[in-house]
Amino acid sequence: MDENIKKGIKKLAENVEIGAARSILRWKYKKEGKEAPGNDELKEQSLRVAGKAHEVIAERGKNVWNELKKVYAKNEVREDSDE
Repeated sequence: MDENIKKGIKKLAENVEIGAARSILRWKYKKEGKEAPGNDELKEQSLRVAGKAHEVIAERGKNVWNELKKVYAKNEVREDSDE
């Protein structure tokens, strides 16, 4: 895949994450009966929330992948011992 296409897709995904975080923050402020901060502050909060969410998802994804590898390795050992 072309490097520019990859960068474009990555930037699009980042913008979607930030937009989703911004929408959730606006909803949260409204639910709590508070006035949402200005666009600049809301953008800053959205960037922080999206960044943290990305970190958590990446770390948990690694944990899931490692657990899957362990399960696969155990199944492979069992199959070898059955023969």
